[in-house]
Amino acid sequence: MYCICTVNKLQKEMIQKLENINELIELLTLEQLDVNLYRGHNLETPWGRVFGGQVLGQALSAAYRTVPEDRYAHSLHGYFILSGDISHPIIYEVDTIRDGGSFTTRRVTAKQYGKPIFVMATSFQLKQDGFDHQNEMPQVTQPEDLLTDMQQAELIKKSSPGLYKKMLGRYQGALDFKPVDKLSFDEIDNGTGLRNVWMKSSETIDIALPLQHQILAFASDYDLLISAIYPHRTKFDMNKLFLASLDHAMWFHRDFNFNDWLLFSINSPSASNSRGMGYGSIFDRNGGLVATVIQEGLMRIMKSKS
Repeated sequence: MYCICTVNKLQKEMIQKLENINELIELLTLEQLDVNLYRGHNLETPWGRVFGGQVLGQALSAAYRTVPEDRYAHSLHGYFILSGDISHPIIYEVDTIRDGGSFTTRRVTAKQYGKPIFVMATSFQLKQDGFDHQNEMPQVTQPEDLLTDMQQAELIKKSSPGLYKKMLGRYQGALDFKPVDKLSFDEIDNGTGLRNVWMKSSETIDIALPLQHQILAFASDYDLLISAIYPHRTKFDMNKLFLASLDHAMWFHRDFNFNDWLLFSINSPSASNSRGMGYGSIFDRNGGLVATVIQEGLMRIMKSKS
């Protein structure tokens, strides 16, 4: 069994930067401690809390370790309970709720210091034939004609130093992001909640669908809540805005490959009561809808200390 006395020795080893896609795969590959019990280390973040996409990907990884090889995730529903400490490993405990003829259900609890920081229910299904339809992919500029998010950041380095610093904080070398829309909070008018971002692996990888799902879960936590900020960007100072994910739901519709660009098309249907919602559709280059994502997050303006 896992011994809490080993944590201090492991703390420094559990914090990791992502310089390439293999390091992301390593981050998502958990250490097994016992039956249905796993340990994961953390991505280094400038804000000092665990990145929500990391917990999503690792929790899905833990669940996948307990299901038959012919079952693939089709949905997950998670709640962020406490902000995670990046200096402390995360323990993932999987409850094997149900193993049916076509569907398999798992519940995953992520813990630090003995307390849950995240809970998730995940459903897996056999590959089966059925009806097929989908919404169409929006017509946007192709990724070859766009700058990466970090290239965009360099363009606003002098005009928006605060936003530039925040953008640098999200940099990692495992995935490439190319926003279709110019990222700026300097416009006089408020914008819309619509955003489109291309994303793919920074290097060619040959991995099975379960790991593709885990990487997509990781990536799905980028950019969602930004869509809820844009309609209000003249009402706040970016440096005083506090954002935190509250819950996250995701449905996997069709197979995909992260070696080619995926379009993350996002909008914000609502913001109220200090919460904002992001709704995203993820398409492959051929227009196939591969996943749908919904997230609600806390949006607060931090008060100045008197």
